[in-house]
Parts: sequence; C-alpha cells; structure tokens
Amino acid sequence: MTKSDVLKIIRQHCLLCNGSANEVKLCPAEKCPLHPLRFGRDPEKRKISPEQRERLLKNLATAHK
Repeated sequence: MTKSDVLKIIRQHCLLCNGSANEVKLCPAEKCPLHPLRFGRDPEKRKISPEQRERLLKNLATAHK
C-alpha cells in the first residue's frame, strides 16, 4: 500500500464521518489524529516557491527539446 493509497483511505473515512466534502472542510474534531490529513493530502509535502517552480519548468522544457 502506497502513501497515496493511505491518504485516499483517510479521505474516505473523513467523508463517511462528516457526510460531505464541505463538512470535512469544516470538521471541528481538531484532536482527531487524522484531522491534518482529512483533505487526502500530505501536509508535510514540500512546497516550492514561485521562483523554484519557474526554474523547474524551464529545466523541464529544456530537457524535452
């Protein structure tokens, strides 16, 4: 089972628990250990700056030429 599979399962659990995507967004259960993962995304995933994104896209375009 991959990390992505686990996050999808957590998302499904939160949808069942809350009833709808909007209710998952508004979930008040902040003490729930799954609360930071309720959107099906890893909150620790690396975020890149706009400058880094631009550089990566430029490198990718150069590599495909």
